[in-house]
Amino acid sequence: MQMSVQFPALGFMLLFPALGVVYHIFFGYRLGRRRDNLVGPGVVLVSFAIACWAFYTLSSLPPGSALSFHLWDWFASESFHAALALRVDALCAVMIMIVTGVGALIHVYTCGYMGHDPDYARFFAYMNLFIVAMLFLVMGDNLLVMYLGWEGVGLCSYLLISFWHTNPQFARFGRKAFIVTRLGDVGFILAILTLVRALSPHGVWSLNFTDLQANVTLLSPITCLTVGVLLMIGAAGKSAQLPLYVWLPDAMVGPTPISALIHAATMVTAGAYMVARLHFIFDRSQFAMDLVATIGAFTCFYAGTIALVQPDIKKVLAYSTISQLGYMFLGLGVGALSYGIFHLMTHAFFKACLFLGAGAVIHALDGEQDMNKMGGLRRKIPVTYATMFIATLAITAIPGFSGYFSKDLILEAAYTSGHTTLWLLGVATAGITGFYMFRLIFLTFFGESRVEKDRLAHIHEAPASMTIPLIVLAFLSIVGGYIGLPSGAAWGNVFARFLAPVLGEFHPTHEVSTLFLSVCASGAGLTGILLAYIFYIRLKSITSTRSTTSSSRGHCSSSPA
Repeated sequence: MQMSVQFPALGFMLLFPALGVVYHIFFGYRLGRRRDNLVGPGVVLVSFAIACWAFYTLSSLPPGSALSFHLWDWFASESFHAALALRVDALCAVMIMIVTGVGALIHVYTCGYMGHDPDYARFFAYMNLFIVAMLFLVMGDNLLVMYLGWEGVGLCSYLLISFWHTNPQFARFGRKAFIVTRLGDVGFILAILTLVRALSPHGVWSLNFTDLQANVTLLSPITCLTVGVLLMIGAAGKSAQLPLYVWLPDAMVGPTPISALIHAATMVTAGAYMVARLHFIFDRSQFAMDLVATIGAFTCFYAGTIALVQPDIKKVLAYSTISQLGYMFLGLGVGALSYGIFHLMTHAFFKACLFLGAGAVIHALDGEQDMNKMGGLRRKIPVTYATMFIATLAITAIPGFSGYFSKDLILEAAYTSGHTTLWLLGVATAGITGFYMFRLIFLTFFGESRVEKDRLAHIHEAPASMTIPLIVLAFLSIVGGYIGLPSGAAWGNVFARFLAPVLGEFHPTHEVSTLFLSVCASGAGLTGILLAYIFYIRLKSITSTRSTTSSSRGHCSSSPA
């Protein structure tokens, strides 16, 4: 029996980071960095503790239950009304754990990374405000509250990307991100208006998700198609899918903690969350579902090819994020909703670890981001190297690491649902991912040092405030996938069973050996790794040896003269 239980603590989950915003605006500069270091991460850690409490409470209720809390009536116009209310079901419970948990780790990391910035308090104010907006987005019980959070995270993204706004280029890239995502938001607004226009003649004036799902049969097929396409436009803008992906790589000019928080773990996944939340509309239009899957598959392949040649360490990870988001949309589009959300979760772990690791490398090299000016760093910053290497194994979907479980399920669902072409694109992307990620590892940590001499003497490991979040995220990059084991293995896919009452179950239409599909995907990834090794370790070693030998011979032959 499903239940809806009042849970006032949901309001406090929002209140604490909101108080953090107020503190940093009015008192942060006056009371000093030490207190900022306590308040900034502390309020998010409290929200994470409340999220854990909510998750535990929800898990003890019958499947399909939810926690709710009514803040206040927002507005009413004749028959139409909307409340500022919160609701946490299984899908939302996963999201709030990611937002507050990974968000808290990134806030702790910020204490070390931004420790010398003069606008330290302003940065924490924006970070805390982002957590508030993201929680509104995922916990809102109706489309209007979701849209309020949706626009809030867009505003915070603009503020944080252009944080160093005295640089005209950084300010321009912030505006670019704001404008491009606004183009997608037009689709979201039109989708909401279309739903109101379609349901109002039937006397339905509520945009609550439960009411929308209960009355979705009142919508005509053409309405579901229209709304689905418009929603996908909104999702493509926020989650950087084709053709609206262009803002995310340029957003890397923001401080690295922002790259990890907004552009890897949370904001860019908002589009995937929105599609999953409104899946009952997409389910009624096969064209809309195929559109989601096709855009996802082509995006993951296209962005992966761009990542192959990027020299900037953060740009590689930016295009990688776009590519991995494509996998999520592929899973959602073929009907494997829980698999797409599973990859959203594992991606939050390993991509946040990679971005924070890249920040530690940049910190060690005094701001250098060009991988052609790195090399040989694994002995000088061993903790950063070890954690990034683990996260790289996870994103490359090496068996035993978290990305293997989630990516394999998505590719399996794509094939067994009859989307063979999209499956091939996904497998090809797995090989590309192996190549560009190990290219990053080899150029950064292996081979001879290419670091400029004035930076070489100052290379050092990051402080504990930065390395501890890296270690925690690397650990999650290993164990995070084991809640989604294949059916019949140990506890099976606990994650999919937890989400089933909200998202339903995936039912394949074609039978095929899952072992065969897994070998194909893993083989592609390992092939990419092997090619990266040949190009960036083996051939470079031979070239370096020949160059040294030739130099030595030239020196000997000229010495008699």
